Amino acid sequence: MKRRSARQTLVVDGEKFDVSKRPGKRGTYDFTWLTGPNPGYGFTSAVQPARALSVPELEASARDFLQQVDPTTGYIE
Repeated sequence: MKRRSARQTLVVDGEKFDVSKRPGKRGTYDFTWLTGPNPGYGFTSAVQPARALSVPELEASARDFLQQVDPTTGYIE
């Protein structure tokens, strides 16, 4: 069985995210918005009970984030 890399790049609705599993924290993922207007900006997603998320679940987290971002500032207000 092949293990998924701890880091991957996702493209969601034309936006690119670097997604990494947080070491020692199963079910916790750090997203960095690579194509956003604010370098290094992103979010963390965690699920309980802790479990690995599928790619569609990671994509849904990114979509939820994008829906909350103010298009003028590029930040969640």
